[in-house]
Amino acid sequence: MSGRGELTPRNRRGKSTSSSTGDHARAGAKMDVPEDLRGFNLLFFITEAIGLVGVVMMAIWTSFHRGGFAWRSNPGLEFNWHPLLNTIGMIYLFANSILVYRALRTIRKKTLKLIHAAIHFVVLVLVLIAFIAVLDSHNLAVPAIPNFYSLHSWLGIVTVLIYVLQWVFGFAAFLYPGFPQNLRGAIMPIHTFMGLLAFVLAIATAFTGLTEKALFSVKDYSAFSGETYLINFMGLIFILFGGMVVYLATEPKYKRYPRPEDGGLLSGSSE
Repeated sequence: MSGRGELTPRNRRGKSTSSSTGDHARAGAKMDVPEDLRGFNLLFFITEAIGLVGVVMMAIWTSFHRGGFAWRSNPGLEFNWHPLLNTIGMIYLFANSILVYRALRTIRKKTLKLIHAAIHFVVLVLVLIAFIAVLDSHNLAVPAIPNFYSLHSWLGIVTVLIYVLQWVFGFAAFLYPGFPQNLRGAIMPIHTFMGLLAFVLAIATAFTGLTEKALFSVKDYSAFSGETYLINFMGLIFILFGGMVVYLATEPKYKRYPRPEDGGLLSGSSE
């Protein structure tokens, strides 16, 4: 005869025999493999600081060494919006959109998805303005400068195409309520990989852009001027920042495990 003192094996572990498979899936990962966040806060702070240093260095370079900013009245200065906005958008904000799930892990998944998508939308706006700026600076120059012939421009096009496709398909798959749950699970690893690929390509594009601009526009670049050091150290900062972001995004012990309170966005199902 079964009573309160005669618990089943599942009951001894504190689980009710009537618990659903879905409840176990939501809480299981977190309970079975506890999150190990040792060192995360320090590394995240260092990464953010490095990224901000890169943005500040780019602002100093474009403001003081490259003459500042204008729009179509001065195409040469209009160009300076291109590296600055892309640094803010495709490097710094893009990185934060990647890390938001780990940095803000206590926030509900629904809110994290909206923050993630919103950051990406801001990046797209900045990239569009930067794209217009570089086209104007070429087309309105006298004589006009050819477009899309350099490795830098080709890398930029590939990076932006991947980024836009990521945003469109990610919005459809993870924010649209009617998207099949099994397909979401299948798409997630691809979405994660392509996002990191686009970020690494953004770093490579910035690196080639710095080199191209330095060789074409900095007359005393080979003479180790102050601008030489600024450009070179800025490139190293971008590489270091990219490496730190990829590490934090791929380190298994820093993974955000599902919470029981996580609800499927707009659908009521768990993710």
